[in-house]
Amino acid sequence: MIDELFGAIERIGRVHSFAKGMGIAAPQIGIPRAAAIVLPPTAGADPIILLNPKVTAVSDETDEQYEGCLSFFDVRGMVPRPLRMDVTAAVLDGTVTTVTYEFGLARLIAHEIDHLDGLLYTDRMRQGVHPIPVEEYRGAGTSWTY
Repeated sequence: MIDELFGAIERIGRVHSFAKGMGIAAPQIGIPRAAAIVLPPTAGADPIILLNPKVTAVSDETDEQYEGCLSFFDVRGMVPRPLRMDVTAAVLDGTVTTVTYEFGLARLIAHEIDHLDGLLYTDRMRQGVHPIPVEEYRGAGTSWTY
């Protein structure tokens, strides 16, 4: 299953670069498991493998940034997310750990965990806010600001 997720990331990465990092959840490619992989935006950073992840704490501080999604690649949406969150998940050897993620990495992790919970980023957008076509999105290729 993890190999299938990495394979999907590799295929997608051949046609598009993701300056803000990227992730993929098992359900997005038809695997009914609570697993996801996140590739941080930092060059050379190790991939984050999430098995049965659960958000155990979030900061009160939030921000709104544009997000995209491989599930519907032609639009971007402004999504509020916590700036920091703790996630408990298993690693490949079965050990359960809790890790604190911040800023853009917290956003990426939250996005993938939402997929595991059956949510899309559009479910997190404020009422009355709608996705915009990628052509209108002016932040393409730039880092989230904090």
